[in-house]
Amino acid sequence: MPGSAHVIPRSSDSGEPSAPGMLPILARGLAKRYGTLTAVAGIDFQVEPGECVGFLGPNGAGKTTTVRMLSCFTPIGAGSVHIFGLDVARRPRVVKALLGICPQEDNLDPDMNVRQNLLVYARYFDLPRGIAVRRADELLELVQMQEKSGANIRELSGGMKRRLMLARALINNPRLLILDEPTTGLDPQARHLIWERVRQLQSEGVTTLLTTHYMEEAAQLCDRVILMDKGKILLEGAPAELVEREAGREVVELWELADDVRAFVRAAGWAAEETEARLYLYDRGGDGIADAIGARFPHQPRLIRYATLEDVFLLRAGRALQE
Repeated sequence: MPGSAHVIPRSSDSGEPSAPGMLPILARGLAKRYGTLTAVAGIDFQVEPGECVGFLGPNGAGKTTTVRMLSCFTPIGAGSVHIFGLDVARRPRVVKALLGICPQEDNLDPDMNVRQNLLVYARYFDLPRGIAVRRADELLELVQMQEKSGANIRELSGGMKRRLMLARALINNPRLLILDEPTTGLDPQARHLIWERVRQLQSEGVTTLLTTHYMEEAAQLCDRVILMDKGKILLEGAPAELVEREAGREVVELWELADDVRAFVRAAGWAAEETEARLYLYDRGGDGIADAIGARFPHQPRLIRYATLEDVFLLRAGRALQE
């Protein structure tokens, strides 16, 4: 696989490396209020070394506020966060040196070319010029942008900008990588390329915290996911385990429902969810729901599919749009 960013030794530019064995993230009672709005309501969680953890939730759930507190961009309202044993509130400068951050917003400098964006960013970490140049070249290879090194930022596609922001987040060889909606708005090819690069970093032991609205992305990349809503943690666990526990192995979708079908489903006592247009039946116990519906109502329109992380999300966070 192209790229060799992993051969660069970990930076010690902070001057104060954290103690071995410290958790990459330990949050206790973490909270944030804006006036009468509670954005984060006293949550507890931790991230293990080398783990990729995904934060999921509808808009306004508190994901981005949580990430901003972890990454020293927003003051902590209450509670505490320790990054590799360092108190974020007390040691933000030292903590920032350990982080690689890829934010939601494109904040590349449009007055510089691709390579210059990396080299100037490296100066924030006091990297010597020779090391910064080597890292920039290796990271451009990692994200397959060597041929664009002299291009102006305004010439780049959305996918190229996101790849460059990932490269920039890695310039200091971070111990903890924070990705906030890294593939929003990208086409499938660009999204899959970023997935490949994140997997490569995972294989090299980089700890990753990811927020995303793409359930497939979370299922593909995350060892564990945390589902938030209204500032609270609803549930957490490995994606496959959550799907099995919350939604089961199979989902049967029914539409154009007659009253006798609804009555049959109610009498059977299956886990079900009904919207205006569809009825979702969750086969959590191997009940053979699809076969039972097909035998009793052979002409009932239906779709049979495997349960996914998106089913878990919709079951627990609801289907109504939130602002």
